[in-house]
Amino acid sequence: MRVFLSPAQRAHAGDSFLVNGTLRPIPEQPTRIDHLLRAVSNLGLTPEAPPDSGDAPLARVHTAEYLHFLRTIWTRWQRLPGASAAVRPNVFPDRRDGAYPRAAVGQAGYHLGDYACPVLRETWTTVRASAHGAVAAARAVHDGERVAYALCRPPGHHAGPDLAGGFCYLNNSAIAAADLTAAGRRVAVLDVDLHHGNGTQAIFYDRADVLTVSVHADPADFYPFFWGHAAERGRGPGLGFNLNLPLPLGTGDAAWLETVETALARIDAFAPDVLVVALGLDASAEDPFGGLAITPDGFARVGALLGAFGRPLVLVQEGGYVSPVLAENLEQVVGGVLGAR
Repeated sequence: MRVFLSPAQRAHAGDSFLVNGTLRPIPEQPTRIDHLLRAVSNLGLTPEAPPDSGDAPLARVHTAEYLHFLRTIWTRWQRLPGASAAVRPNVFPDRRDGAYPRAAVGQAGYHLGDYACPVLRETWTTVRASAHGAVAAARAVHDGERVAYALCRPPGHHAGPDLAGGFCYLNNSAIAAADLTAAGRRVAVLDVDLHHGNGTQAIFYDRADVLTVSVHADPADFYPFFWGHAAERGRGPGLGFNLNLPLPLGTGDAAWLETVETALARIDAFAPDVLVVALGLDASAEDPFGGLAITPDGFARVGALLGAFGRPLVLVQEGGYVSPVLAENLEQVVGGVLGAR
């Protein structure tokens, strides 16, 4: 099993976001890498830096406008009189089918979907490196590896074609899936993060070539609120190729594992060549977000389910924030995968 991580992924570090109207520290920090690396080391694995795969894999799932925005907005923002150190929106569009704003302030509102995605000097370099890790893992599996893990940080599954959100700027899991699809592979994406992968859903919602399945806390009560409901099944050619399996807040191991089994049964019917797993660990009972109540044993058992599924796996790190069991949870998942192989 190969593991991919770039040193550049430590550079971006946002300061604060809004929680119930109050500014709180952003938990998506570079220190997450150290916890996850401890699990990698305990498994006897050594991370390698991914090669620079260019911007073409990113452009398969994100618009040119959006990539240009991420690449240039910090420099343009700093030219504004009295500009803040971080790019943050103060106005949001009431629709997305109107004129595209020319001003930096307008573009910030258009492309930054919430207050959790400040753009800093280092953001573009960091998120691009994170995405290249996902591409490297996808290509390793395409070339014959049975399992590869991209230690993506920042995460990506809330990022849509032209919209950042929830600490996510580039959609690493979708980029991996689209890279495999472009190489002729049949791909499904299973998202087991605490939060619904609304960005991944948006990217593939009109497509029949990638099946997207998400197991997550019910958005009627939890972020991202507006997407991730069971009635969302895809649109046009994609109708029936999106499956959401929301769970009540506080759900524990037994119901979570049963729901993951339901997800894998649907994926098996789709008959993919490769399964991309958006591997959030924030469903943990000890995660700061506290939405679900999964134990380390639950993560070990889901790893065993994934390992026994019989398809090559691209594991893409999504959420999972600093707690006493963050490293243990990753070790349990990956150990479960490898033990079942």
